[in-house]
Amino acid sequence: MSPYYFEFLSEDYETADAIAIAKDRVLDLLILDIEKIEGRLCRADDPVEKAVLGKCMACLEEEKPVCDLSLDVSERAVVNAFGLLSFKPTAVFEDTSLDANVVCRAIMEKAGMMFFYTVGKQEVHAWLVEKGTDAVTCAGKIHSDLARGFIKAELVSCDDMMTAHSLQDARSKGLTKLVDRDYVIPENTVLEIRFNV
Repeated sequence: MSPYYFEFLSEDYETADAIAIAKDRVLDLLILDIEKIEGRLCRADDPVEKAVLGKCMACLEEEKPVCDLSLDVSERAVVNAFGLLSFKPTAVFEDTSLDANVVCRAIMEKAGMMFFYTVGKQEVHAWLVEKGTDAVTCAGKIHSDLARGFIKAELVSCDDMMTAHSLQDARSKGLTKLVDRDYVIPENTVLEIRFNV
């Protein structure tokens, strides 16, 4: 089950943060981007802009969303300025009867996002961050004071946590690990931040 709320909107590409679309409908989305690029290519003077838009057009003509392109930071900035819809994380599905959790996972994968968790006595909280996020940035996601006074992060995988049933039991079984501020937090990890402010 997904720990976040996802709203599925039918064909509202403009306001969507990410797009899940059936393979037989993907051209409806890509044509909108092709029209934008064709219109801009006629007026573009900048050779860099023309090259990036040409790269996008080639991708779209192969019936692939622009988000599948490997672009450097400057190219991404050019593409971002045009508001291409398929530049948003776009997952194309052959099977349209998939479970919502499968769709959400695929979108998160396309977007390069992941969850980490914190555990209290009464609740478990899921935190959404980019993959490759370090421990101190995760601490800051929870609260700015945790990042400011960061000492160490104690982590345990969700699978180990489910086996141990509590952070204290996981510690006693040697399933936890202490890490420094620059440690990259893996997906599906339970964190406890040690800090001093």
